[in-house]
Amino acid sequence: MTMSSTSGITRRALLGAFAATAVVAAPTYSNAAGFLRGGGDIRRIRMYSGRTGERIDMIYWVDGKYIKDAVKEVNHFMRDWRTDQAKDMDLRTIDIMAASHNLLDVNEPYMLLSGYRSPQTNAMLRSRSRRVAKNSLHMKGQAADLRLSSRSVSQMAKAAMSCRAGGVGKYSRSNFVHMDCGEVRSWGG
Repeated sequence: MTMSSTSGITRRALLGAFAATAVVAAPTYSNAAGFLRGGGDIRRIRMYSGRTGERIDMIYWVDGKYIKDAVKEVNHFMRDWRTDQAKDMDLRTIDIMAASHNLLDVNEPYMLLSGYRSPQTNAMLRSRSRRVAKNSLHMKGQAADLRLSSRSVSQMAKAAMSCRAGGVGKYSRSNFVHMDCGEVRSWGG
């Protein structure tokens, strides 16, 4: 199966390009911000959803350009699974997620706990937990809650915070990290 982007690049060509650049060392925490500004030639996101059983392993950015069809697939994957509503995710959040994943030097995909949330879902979750924000960035498609079994919440949060590109919440008791492209800040324990 080939997937074409608006520039005519096939999935096979992208995977070949990725394989050719895979020997490049992963960025260190000290140069994470440079990675977000374009230090990497290829950006890839790997996730699975325990709720839907879906998986995604997607190169979504090559040589300074987002791949329209790949971004569309990421948006669908990160939809509100309770309502089946999707929203265009803020690409800055996807970039933070991808950069953090690279910094952690893992092959394991993220487990996506929450991406986009409809206002109805957010209100329902808010009625069950005081930790859900009334004006959550999840409702704007600007946040994700993620987990890795091979890395601790502290390790994941450190990687995300080193990007200095948005908010990072540590939820140690629930074993996940919140990443968003809002104001640079951190919270939790």
